Amino acid sequence: MDEKELLQYYRQTGSLDALGKLYAPYMSLLYGVCYKYLQDADQSQDAVMQIFDELIQKLRIHEVDNFKSWVYVYARNYCLMQLRKDKRVTKVDIEDHLYESEQRLGGTEEKKWEERDFEKLESCMLTLNREQEQCIRMFYLEQKCYKDIADETGYGIAKVKSYIQNGRRNLKICMESK
Repeated sequence: MDEKELLQYYRQTGSLDALGKLYAPYMSLLYGVCYKYLQDADQSQDAVMQIFDELIQKLRIHEVDNFKSWVYVYARNYCLMQLRKDKRVTKVDIEDHLYESEQRLGGTEEKKWEERDFEKLESCMLTLNREQEQCIRMFYLEQKCYKDIADETGYGIAKVKSYIQNGRRNLKICMESK
């Protein structure tokens, strides 16, 4: 069975064997995603297993068209939630700011991110100046507040806010041009 058939079969039967066949090819990708955010091998391995456990219920509920993209985003969000729990900081998602203008007015449909969108984001991050990239990563990926970023970098809070705002604008321009 191909991926779509496995997904459909799992939704109908709840077969963990089918879910395992669907999930197994992506375990190393998901470990890499988790390690990127959590920066700990054991936590990353645990996260990959915990994500599988959560998918048992989630995939029975959610209609998934592209499993690879969906599970990538799910893993990333899972890791960000873990970081948020650890830091006790309110999460602000960079996607909310990059594509605000692309969301449909009056509709509930948002732009779906695919693998190439994440690749574009990573390449655009490299175009930012050092201060903007550092502040963007600390604010959005590490979920640090302005004060913590200012303390760690030595920049003033006003500078941190400026670097984040300008970095976000530059990211949006770069993403739209690619």
